[in-house]
Amino acid sequence: MARHLISSADLSRSDVEAILDTAASMHDVQRREVKKLPTLRGRTIINFFFEDSTRTRSSFEIAGKWMSADTINLSAKGSSTSKGESLRDTVQTINAMAVDALVIRHNQSGACHQIAGWVDASVINAGDGTHEHPTQALLDAYTLQARLGALDGRHVVIVGDLTHSRVFRSNAITLRTLGARVTVVAPPTLMPAGIASWAQRDGFSWSWDLDEVLATGDAPDAVMMLRVQRERMSGGYFPTAREYTVGYGLTRTRLEGLLHRNPDALILHPGPMNRGLEISPDAADAPASLILDQVSGGLAVRMAVLYHLLAGEGSAA
Repeated sequence: MARHLISSADLSRSDVEAILDTAASMHDVQRREVKKLPTLRGRTIINFFFEDSTRTRSSFEIAGKWMSADTINLSAKGSSTSKGESLRDTVQTINAMAVDALVIRHNQSGACHQIAGWVDASVINAGDGTHEHPTQALLDAYTLQARLGALDGRHVVIVGDLTHSRVFRSNAITLRTLGARVTVVAPPTLMPAGIASWAQRDGFSWSWDLDEVLATGDAPDAVMMLRVQRERMSGGYFPTAREYTVGYGLTRTRLEGLLHRNPDALILHPGPMNRGLEISPDAADAPASLILDQVSGGLAVRMAVLYHLLAGEGSAA
């Protein structure tokens, strides 16, 4: 595995499988009374988040602490960037303190790639703009694999605000790397430009019609609903919230139809959810829902990523 994790494309199938195997071992730590490993003792990890986060930031913090690393959280408001210092000067100042890893979430696509060129520490992309979120894709794959086994040939449908979704971009890569079939669905206004050539290049399917995807062809093994990112929208991407739900929400009726075709179908959502918009409470809380499993698995996956970058064979240690 490389020194940084910036994109899901950085990982080969063997890299992904190694991380997921390690995550399965790390998951056992959550069941212990004393949740502590000496694995990263003496290491220093900085979680530097320029955007708000609950799941990603908390899981990286807990992952580092459970592995005995010195873990420090920073935010843009609490750093010198709020005083006008450039991003480069800020991260190079932190790098000069001999930290071992920087976990970065930033609102600009490509920021993590730039930072990796400025510092000696390992850089982990915790989400950059509308670009990628590789550890989210890893935890989604881990969650699915725990229920379905090998993902070769499994059909995963990703639905929602694809234009603004870094989760979609990383999942399209990681799930295809593991041999899954991927179909993405969105209204025309939230479908990324050039999707046809992109889909042909990367080997996934796309559609504007959710009901057609759910009702024809192979029944999905899993449906991943994406959050409608209204904070990134400057215009009217759809007429009303109700119209979006009618066309693209996982409603009770769609859930019943999905489970009728495949009683073992699974539901995912990277969170935070807009209940009643892209996903109904019936779907979010259904027995088929793996949403809380994703949170639990996310902690194990982030422990595994830190292990492979900072302690495992081939790490930058």
